[in-house]
Amino acid sequence: MLFALAAGCRTAPTGTQKALRTVTDDLGRHVSVPVRIDRIVSLAPSVTENVFAVGAGDRLVGVTTFCNYPEQAQAIAKVGDTMNPNMETIVALKPDVVLVSTASQIEAFTKTLEANGIALFVTDPVGLPGVYKSLGDLGDIFGTTEQANRAIAQLKARESSLPVRCTTGDGLSDDSRALPPIRVFVQISREPLFTIGKQSFLNGVLNEACGRSVTDAVETAFPKLSKETAAALNPEVIILSDSEDNREPNDSFRSSPAVKNGRVYRINADIISRPGPRLVDALEQIAKDLHPESFKDK
Repeated sequence: MLFALAAGCRTAPTGTQKALRTVTDDLGRHVSVPVRIDRIVSLAPSVTENVFAVGAGDRLVGVTTFCNYPEQAQAIAKVGDTMNPNMETIVALKPDVVLVSTASQIEAFTKTLEANGIALFVTDPVGLPGVYKSLGDLGDIFGTTEQANRAIAQLKARESSLPVRCTTGDGLSDDSRALPPIRVFVQISREPLFTIGKQSFLNGVLNEACGRSVTDAVETAFPKLSKETAAALNPEVIILSDSEDNREPNDSFRSSPAVKNGRVYRINADIISRPGPRLVDALEQIAKDLHPESFKDK
């Protein structure tokens, strides 16, 4: 995160004077924020989790209806859903900064927020390296660097302690005990059949767990597949993003090695869809599901 202390104090549009500094968000935008940020609105569940992780959760004054973790987030005022927040509610909360997770969110919000002297900051981590960077950046912005660094160190320690070493992909190892990757299909929804593609951050997680997505060459992050295409993939393992309508593999996989060998696993939908601290939980669970023999002594 690049910081440039603003010269002196500038007058915010509301008429109050605040000492500002300039920070650079994940889109490369230069954003003026108060030196001391006391009031935060988060417009994404992953962002909310990251704010709590760096020790600034008590400054959140507004979150989305989807922000359900940690438990304290459920008691914070709701400002609508991720893509359609209530701007009047946000402005009334008088945040110093609004945090969003994607570029698509900022187009509709920028003018309204800027007119009310509210900074808009985009944090868009990709995979575990991006999560670590985002936690560090947020710690710098909120003045909670010590807590952020501690959280990062704990997560990295868990990541490095995984008892699996892979022969290909992220985590490449020359160890003679290194494991070959297992061919995995991640089923996001059963009908219609959605999975992860080339642009999904989950590919890196799978690779580090000594797996490989059978759809990692398909363009976009979450492609929709035909049953004919899916039937030809022949995954060894199927991972289901657990939800009421996604508890079983799509019928196109009935003859796959994954189904025949009973290698179908469910995983909490939130921890594989939110690039935050719990992505390490996802990594640990996936690695254990793919290579249970490596965890016998754990």
